Amino acid sequence: MRRVTAFCAATAIAISALAVSAPAQAGYYVIRWDNTGICQIWNEDLQQKPIQWPSTYKVVSKPAPTLTGAMAVQQKMRMERQCTL
Repeated sequence: MRRVTAFCAATAIAISALAVSAPAQAGYYVIRWDNTGICQIWNEDLQQKPIQWPSTYKVVSKPAPTLTGAMAVQQKMRMERQCTL
């Protein structure tokens, strides 16, 4: 019985160590609002989508793994005049 308990404890420790060492991969998108042309960074982990009233939006970028990557995409779109803000 002690071996089973020790094995279960070691397995639980190993699984928790793997879960801590693997960072969560949140996806970030750049969305563009139709009526204003403003581009916004949106986190995929958020539970609710942006409210599409009084305007609608489109996803205008591929998913970026980090916020820094999404900010670079947004800055590039501003320089190309695809976004107003």
